[in-house]
Amino acid sequence: MDPPNPTRLAALLSLRVAVFLLASLLASPAAAHNDHGLHRNYLIIVRTPYEYDRDLFKDVSSWHASLLASVCDMAEEELDKDPSAMARLIYSYRHVVNGFAARLTDEEVRAMESRDWFVKAIPEKTYRLMTTHTPQMLGLTGKAFHGGLWGKSNMGEGIIIGVLDDGIRPGHPSFDATGMKPPPAKWKGRCDFNSSVCNNKLIGARSFYESAKWKWQGIDDPVLPVSEGSHGTHTSSTAAGAFVPGANVMGNGLGTASGMAPRAHIALYQVCFEDKGCDRDDILAALDDAVEEGVDVLSLSLGDDEAGDFAYDPIALGGYTAIMKGVFVSAAGGNMGPQHATVANEAPWLLTVAAATTDRRFVVSVKLGNGVELDGESLFQPKDFLSMQRPLVRDLSDGTCSDEKVLTPQNVGGKIVVCDAGGNFTALEMGAALREAGAAGMVVINIQEFGSVIQPKAHALPASQVPYSVGQKIRAYMNSTDDATGELIFKGTVLGNRDSPVVAAFSSRGPSKQNQGILKPDITGPGVNIIAGVPRPAGLMTPPNPLAANFDILSGTSMATPHLSGIAAVIKKAHPTWSPAAIKSALITTADTTDHRRKPIAAHDGYPANLLTLGAGFVNPMKALRPGLVYNLSAADYVPYLCGLRYSDHEINSIIHPLPPVSCAQMPLVAQKDLNYPSITAFLDQAPYVVTVSREVTNVGRARSVYVAQVEVPSLLSVTVTPDTLRFTKVNEAKRFTVTIRPAGARKEKGIAEGQLKWVSHKNVVRTPILVSYRKFVQDNSSTAHLTH
Repeated sequence: MDPPNPTRLAALLSLRVAVFLLASLLASPAAAHNDHGLHRNYLIIVRTPYEYDRDLFKDVSSWHASLLASVCDMAEEELDKDPSAMARLIYSYRHVVNGFAARLTDEEVRAMESRDWFVKAIPEKTYRLMTTHTPQMLGLTGKAFHGGLWGKSNMGEGIIIGVLDDGIRPGHPSFDATGMKPPPAKWKGRCDFNSSVCNNKLIGARSFYESAKWKWQGIDDPVLPVSEGSHGTHTSSTAAGAFVPGANVMGNGLGTASGMAPRAHIALYQVCFEDKGCDRDDILAALDDAVEEGVDVLSLSLGDDEAGDFAYDPIALGGYTAIMKGVFVSAAGGNMGPQHATVANEAPWLLTVAAATTDRRFVVSVKLGNGVELDGESLFQPKDFLSMQRPLVRDLSDGTCSDEKVLTPQNVGGKIVVCDAGGNFTALEMGAALREAGAAGMVVINIQEFGSVIQPKAHALPASQVPYSVGQKIRAYMNSTDDATGELIFKGTVLGNRDSPVVAAFSSRGPSKQNQGILKPDITGPGVNIIAGVPRPAGLMTPPNPLAANFDILSGTSMATPHLSGIAAVIKKAHPTWSPAAIKSALITTADTTDHRRKPIAAHDGYPANLLTLGAGFVNPMKALRPGLVYNLSAADYVPYLCGLRYSDHEINSIIHPLPPVSCAQMPLVAQKDLNYPSITAFLDQAPYVVTVSREVTNVGRARSVYVAQVEVPSLLSVTVTPDTLRFTKVNEAKRFTVTIRPAGARKEKGIAEGQLKWVSHKNVVRTPILVSYRKFVQDNSSTAHLTH
């Protein structure tokens, strides 16, 4: 929280003294009473359009003071018992609400209820001040930080997160090094900024452009890793940004921003350039240097939706080298949803991340003339907007508010205009055109494919963006009357949305095209409307307030990925000997499958999200810190799996370099189903329609522990686990088991079934998702897969 402004505080105290004196003079003897009871803060709503006598009161504050004095005898307050008694009037609101805030006793509130100006007294309520809300939502914080994951791992201190992205804004407050220790001695990287920018937080910043400069004009030598775009600064600050008080976006989400691992170090590798892209060879060069320079975690919010074989994909290649050296790799799943088989960064040694909403919304309700109130969102939350019923009208063209010829003052002046998204104008451009024409407000109806997920904008005029389903209710009301009216009610930042998380429509879905026997995406993280650092806010139609100049909201699997990168850094700090596969297993087997209502997590369309949409579930960092068991893999364990995918020796040796060359003919192959992965995918597509998969788990919990198998699958499946009890006597002990899957009755010819295997002990539940399909997702006659139609 920011400290109080001295000038504002002095003015407020002066006002409070004046109010106290005026109220004392106005207090009637009939109202005098003993008001030494318990005082609480109340918001008092005054009747609308109740007016005060302007001859008697010079302004609204003095009028409110008189109303307060009519029920309170302030002269009898004991100041030593109630230091704020001299200022019982806390705020006199002029624009945001017709009323005032005051400290009152229950008796005084009851006295107010009989006055003709009184509407309602609302008791005090505590709101959390936070902007990058996801640390609190994910349980990283606790009381004084000690109750959350941060308190158990020192916030990732000493861990180095390498971010491959488009550049960074040097000097951003998210990269302040106050209280940061120097990087560990193993760090060999460099920062190409000067010493006033490079510090113990931003320890590395380099630009890789040697290939890009030949492809694109405007990339000149030398290049500093500076970007006027938002992406790299946003992802870096999400992963490991420092604490920044007062962060907000256009006044919304006000509080203290921080990354997931606020004590970790950041090394930025610029491989992408604004409006151009990311060159493959520059990506490989950056990955090559990053693992050599000593990063512990790589955060890759980039990829190729059509990357193809692992042998030719820089993310897969560089990622393999990284995990070979013990570096954890988190990669974006892509933004090509909701179509299936669109997931990117599919290699099993990568953590592939999907995106979902948080429990924070920026609410603007649309109250229709029939009294129905429907919620939407907007980043523009005007404080002085007169909330009242206004004419609610359609765009007279094609409904998309994209034809300025019909957006005239005669058609829209003073009215709230309902617009369909998806026309020639963006939502921001629609708002700008309507403001120019004199419209009072705007309602934007989202396209149907986006479902319930809204990405609000900072519009040029009062507006509400609503889901398609809500838009149809508005349309139905407008069709029911010739005199439709509506009202925009701005409710600000609202936390605790119990429907969350919801998987975004844009988040790419599985199955994996390159390895359909491995469930992808792996996991889902917060990726919708994420507040984090930027060089400057983009797409604002009104100037930001000073505190908002460094922060903005972005959405995408690019935003979900650094959440997982930062969480992995925190876990790595707590468990420095764990392999990348062990950390990945801990994240996957502890992920949540239910929302805040304890109902199955939904996709954007309102239906439960399946495994190909959600992966194992939504990340739960606190549980991941103590997973009990992990599915472990070394870099070498992927080699027989690659042989099983029918890669040639040449391709495999390209992937695993600099390991010694291998020959698949001289080693047993590992089928996709038998890779020791923390999820199971089985195909019942060939007689006798029985699949047995093999797994091994390693005990990282209590030395002496017993785990019992619990299987939850649809009745059409029969699943047997052998053995069904695992007994451990020491830490790091490994136990193998098999899972046999067969139809319980008549075999279905198509479709998928989902379930889970839980290993349950006294302290832990280790959950392994099970996905069963009755035919292959893709035809895989070669290592290059083709979609089945």
